[in-house]
Amino acid sequence: MSKKRHQLFGRRKGRNLSASMKLLIEQELPCRLVPVFESSVAIVEPSEWFPNKPSAVWLEIGFGGGEHLAWQAMKNPTVALVGCEPFLNGIASLLRHLSKIEGDRVRIYPDDARDMLDLLPDQCLERIFILHSDPWPKRRHHYRRIIQHKTIDQLYNLLKPGGVLRMSTDQPDYVIWILARITAHADFRWTGRSIDDFTQSRKDWPETRYEAKGRKEKRIPTYIEFCKPVEAN
Repeated sequence: MSKKRHQLFGRRKGRNLSASMKLLIEQELPCRLVPVFESSVAIVEPSEWFPNKPSAVWLEIGFGGGEHLAWQAMKNPTVALVGCEPFLNGIASLLRHLSKIEGDRVRIYPDDARDMLDLLPDQCLERIFILHSDPWPKRRHHYRRIIQHKTIDQLYNLLKPGGVLRMSTDQPDYVIWILARITAHADFRWTGRSIDDFTQSRKDWPETRYEAKGRKEKRIPTYIEFCKPVEAN
């Protein structure tokens, strides 16, 4: 693809991988890679990345250690999931979790999610998850945040009518930032009914390792869910 790639912020690697994790990267990652930059051919529907056509395709941007993505794959056996995460240690962790998942239903994009979003066709996803993304707390770094007005517009277009966007953070400043941008979109609709929906997760919204650590440190998560109206074009 000739399209200019986005600049990646953040780490690609943490502590040294164990021998077993390195083996997972070498043997399992190649067959699970998203094929978006393999040729100059126009990108196809992500449902075509899988050997068996799924009932739906869900996307997680920044899957961390992969606990949430793996849980969703296990609980939704007809759904395929695409995960974006440039952090090699997190990718290795997800691959370990996937050893327990039946079927070839997960694809991984090990780079900046925005590059892949630019190549996806409209209305190709039923759910998008952005859970505890990096808040980049310093003001001069706010432009690095994944949640921007442009990104919200793009995610809306990628969702099918009735599709859901889920986000979460335990940083109060970032909550305000996210809500300001998603409520500025004319068509996204909040799925909640009361303030409690911001503080209580759904039954199909499992706690991640990062979230559990934050709770121990007295950081309270906020859960944000908006949907694309069923009647949307």
